[in-house]
Amino acid sequence: MLTLAEEVLLLSHDDERGQFLDLPDMMLHTALAGAVLMELAMLDRIDTDLQRLTLVSAEPTGEPLLDATLAQVANEPEARSTASWLDRLRGEGPRIRAEAIARLIERGVMRQEHSRLLWVFESRRYPLLDGKQQQEVKLRIAKLLLSDEIPDARDAMITALAEACGLLRRVFSEEELRRSQGRIRQIVQLDLIGRTVGSAIAELQALIVVMAGYTGVVA
Repeated sequence: MLTLAEEVLLLSHDDERGQFLDLPDMMLHTALAGAVLMELAMLDRIDTDLQRLTLVSAEPTGEPLLDATLAQVANEPEARSTASWLDRLRGEGPRIRAEAIARLIERGVMRQEHSRLLWVFESRRYPLLDGKQQQEVKLRIAKLLLSDEIPDARDAMITALAEACGLLRRVFSEEELRRSQGRIRQIVQLDLIGRTVGSAIAELQALIVVMAGYTGVVA
């Protein structure tokens, strides 16, 4: 089974170009950090409430991507809030992304290709081998949003992450998204980490808008 971080990357993958969408790093890294924490919570390694994130078990999961973060939580002398852990792990976004891509390659979901532009600049592409796993993630989200069924925890989590970093438009049209807004809000509210990720990314988006405006004034 793919990790949530791997599924986030698959949703952001454009197979025609063999590349990932150019999402702002802060948004993507926050979503990936949230994905790792969600997975650890689902595996009963951590627990969260409104005030703090706590260790439940330090037993390794067997997934290096998750166990690196689990070790950090286990070695932390004082409990931190979920928002604090998101902020800390966002700085490790490049590592999480690289490890998730490496795992997708190892699982045979995609491959890595190297080429050179003008014989100088190295370029990397990541073509999907068959696209089955990407389509499966999209179908799970579609089934969840287009039904009134009680959501599976994992499906609710990937939906919350996709909503937070703007990836639901990769699954639905603008009209479908407008019709599904009530269901999306309902699902996002189900998970504390998902709500925290959404709030953190919304704050980052607001900051980006403010900085863009400030830059425009200065120019």
